[in-house]
Amino acid sequence: MSMFHSLNTTSTALTSQRLRMDVVSSNMANSETTRGKYVDGEWKPYQRKSVVLQSKENGFSGYLQRASSGGSEGSGVKVAKIVEDQTPGKLEYNPDHPDANEEGYVEMPNVDPLREMVDLMSATRSYEANVTVMNASKGMLMKALEIGK
Repeated sequence: MSMFHSLNTTSTALTSQRLRMDVVSSNMANSETTRGKYVDGEWKPYQRKSVVLQSKENGFSGYLQRASSGGSEGSGVKVAKIVEDQTPGKLEYNPDHPDANEEGYVEMPNVDPLREMVDLMSATRSYEANVTVMNASKGMLMKALEIGK
């Protein structure tokens, strides 16, 4: 086990949580965007995006190989993919809107600001917890270096 293994593991979590916060920011910024993507000759509203995280291990075989070699530490987290939420957006009556259909309804993005704020708070708390872990690891490494004095 490397002396810096805990710092490397924590840094992967910090990077992943930062990306989650960026995706939530993008969702909030586009919560009123009715022209998010051009598909089959017409504009579709912005689709909410979310981040899928997974372990850096390569499935069960990675865990088995690590356990058989006597290791017990994990290797961190990575972003598996960013997926679009396929739930339909709400219809809003606004006949003056340029994207209104024949009945006067506009399909809005499927972004719920309350849900986004909860996701943002969750990512922020995870980020803060990992910063605390990083600082604790740094403190332990500094104390270990002081032993040699």
